[in-house]
Amino acid sequence: MQLHYGIDDLMKIDIWSFLPIILPILIIGALLIFIALVDLFRHRDTRKNVLIWTFVILFVNTLGPILYFILGRKDRETL
Repeated sequence: MQLHYGIDDLMKIDIWSFLPIILPILIIGALLIFIALVDLFRHRDTRKNVLIWTFVILFVNTLGPILYFILGRKDRETL
């Protein structure tokens, strides 16, 4: 049993065989980011910490939009 793999072994991996698994995850992550940013933009006048939520949505992959939908939507000011 081989415990360590070298760069030659990694080069033999067919990356395209993983694409059907990785592509839906990437699409769902991008869709979540897009929906969260649209929601944040539409309600930017009533939301607190818009700039911070923008950075969280953009730079915390997949978890950022989920945090925004759970915590950020409650964080609003009443007009």
